[in-house]
Amino acid sequence: MHPRNKHLSGYNFDILVKHLPELSNYLITKHDGESTINFADKSAVLLLNKALLSAYYDIRFWDLPEQFLCPPIPGRADYIHALADLLADDNGGVIPTGKSVRCLDIGTGANLVYPILGQSIYKWRFVGSDINEVAVKVAQNISKANKLNVKVKLQNNADMIFSGIVGPTDYFDITMCNPPFHANAEEALKGTQRKWKNLGLNEKADEKLLNFGGHAPELWCDGGEFGFVKNMIIQSAHFKEQVGWFTCLISKKDNLSPLTKLLKQQKVSRFKTVKMLQGNKQSRFLAWCY
Repeated sequence: MHPRNKHLSGYNFDILVKHLPELSNYLITKHDGESTINFADKSAVLLLNKALLSAYYDIRFWDLPEQFLCPPIPGRADYIHALADLLADDNGGVIPTGKSVRCLDIGTGANLVYPILGQSIYKWRFVGSDINEVAVKVAQNISKANKLNVKVKLQNNADMIFSGIVGPTDYFDITMCNPPFHANAEEALKGTQRKWKNLGLNEKADEKLLNFGGHAPELWCDGGEFGFVKNMIIQSAHFKEQVGWFTCLISKKDNLSPLTKLLKQQKVSRFKTVKMLQGNKQSRFLAWCY
């Protein structure tokens, strides 16, 4: 994990339960005597996230409809910290903070987690976008209830990423995105089955289990991750004067080579792959600018 990540040392359940006593009903004891939760229990995961957001990010209201993705807070925080380092590279090594730094979170989802973290940690100002009306409404309610400086916009055209969201006078220092990584429902179902297997469960993933990990727009789109990011790169050229850095998480390593080839064809000024390590899992994001 990133050295500035507040969750570098793991979960302190004493602190978390103090902020959200209800979480104590879901604690279990590991073989070494330490407390944890059952990460296959969606109610436990939701409460863990609520407690983390309350204890470390001063979020008093956060709730999600059952069908929406419930993200792991520590890993999401790593992306924010890595973006801060990227901005610092162009700012004499100093991380820019405050409302003057504007960020666009593409596909912010109902959870609104990236704007929450970015605003809490670095005081950045966010715009979030999503193609799902319910997700937008839920995210707007979270923003309003916690008095956040976050504007959430509905993207009416699912084929467009920046058009309709970035206004003619807007400027964003950075954009971020955690794209859908499956190409269809079948792929997403198989991915859910792998997750359940990794959790030591033998249940066959069905639509109900799939919903535990997110719904259609969050998990898959035509062309999968590669198709989505390809479109993002192509469309980014039309907004090169209005964005400092474009960034996007890349979950499939094999997508990096063709995507970087496309960036060269687009004649971007600079691009880089930034790696992030969370436990045994390595993730990365692609960043480019004009």
